[in-house]
Amino acid sequence: MAVIGAVIAAATRNAEMAVRSSAPMPSDVPVQPTPPEAVELLIEELSKPEYQAARPTPLDVISKAIADWFASLFAAGGGALPPGVVVAIVAGVVVVAIVVLLLVFGVPRRNRRSAVAGELFGDDDRRDAARLRADAAAAAARGDWVTAIADRFRALARAIGDREVVAVLPGTTAREFAASAARAFPAETEALATASTAFDRVRYLSEPGDEAAYAAIVALDDRIASTRPALPATDAAPARPAERAR
Repeated sequence: MAVIGAVIAAATRNAEMAVRSSAPMPSDVPVQPTPPEAVELLIEELSKPEYQAARPTPLDVISKAIADWFASLFAAGGGALPPGVVVAIVAGVVVVAIVVLLLVFGVPRRNRRSAVAGELFGDDDRRDAARLRADAAAAAARGDWVTAIADRFRALARAIGDREVVAVLPGTTAREFAASAARAFPAETEALATASTAFDRVRYLSEPGDEAAYAAIVALDDRIASTRPALPATDAAPARPAERAR
């Protein structure tokens, strides 16, 4: 009611000023408009295109409301929230915004290296392909063929995973990896099967391994590193553990 009264009073004052001025005034505008007439005149005036173009958009209104709300949180003096509460509120708003973005746009695609890091043939191994190759070479230099063969085969798997050719999922065995990699590198089908067998023998059967087996895996890793896969990653993905039970 107070707003309407102010509008009416303003319209009345404008009308009185127009009467006092020397400018001619349209005959259809009352000199002393009644309150309803004043409101109608004001609505008619504000409906003109120049006023409508200057109206704030809904986004402008929302943005200003948010800005005013944040400003009130950080305002000094009476009624201001404690700094800890303000930080908690801002953090909550950020979390909600992130959740909304994830729901709208989905989870961001992980980079290649992080997609394959982690469990590898039953072990939680965070080493990248370069580190695995270096560790395998160091083990071979001291005659530890068990470690050399296992680490070089893991390096082979990690390198192929980094290229997004084969995804080594939790529970994937060396043989499953070799079979999937063979679909992407068909010329290396036999060598991949032999390498996976050598890995299984030193890893699970406690066999000592030898230099020849290690050298064969090194040569295989080097060849595949310079070979373009025949199939895209999605077609060469290994079977998940659940599919093996069927």
